[in-house]
Amino acid sequence: MAETVADTRRLITKPQNLNDAYGPPSNFLEIDVSNPQTVGVGRGRFTTYEIRVKTNLPIFKLQESTVRRRYSDFEWLRSELERESKVVVPPLPGKAFLRQLPFRGDDGIFDDNFIEERKQGLEQFINKVAGHPLAQNDRCLHMFLQDEIIDEIIDKSYTPSKIRHA
Repeated sequence: MAETVADTRRLITKPQNLNDAYGPPSNFLEIDVSNPQTVGVGRGRFTTYEIRVKTNLPIFKLQESTVRRRYSDFEWLRSELERESKVVVPPLPGKAFLRQLPFRGDDGIFDDNFIEERKQGLEQFINKVAGHPLAQNDRCLHMFLQDEIIDEIIDKSYTPSKIRHA
């Protein structure tokens, strides 16, 4: 009986140049949630967050985009993905009902520490969602990440669907 020996030689690879080593990765999707701004007064007060996207994935219509979103926009995205997608959608950071009670000793949901925690939670949420290959085909994700005025689009012309390749 012949004894088989595993081939442990190194694989032959092509030499790497500086562009290969330090150039942009072949496929990337970077999403940052930053620059929170609180606007409005009284019961009409809310915080918006800047969503910055950089990608070279061909499914996205823009390689770079910046939009502003508020917490309720993230809730809309989550509910659309749960309704239409086959993806298990991660939870959003909590709604913080106790922080909305009157006569608190701090700024409640407008406290700087709370806004920073929520910003980090929203960034984790959107990166998990957008990083999923199936979610990347959902039109609602593209609208959320790259359409400047989401409220008008949702109310007037949004119909749930997948992205169609031309």
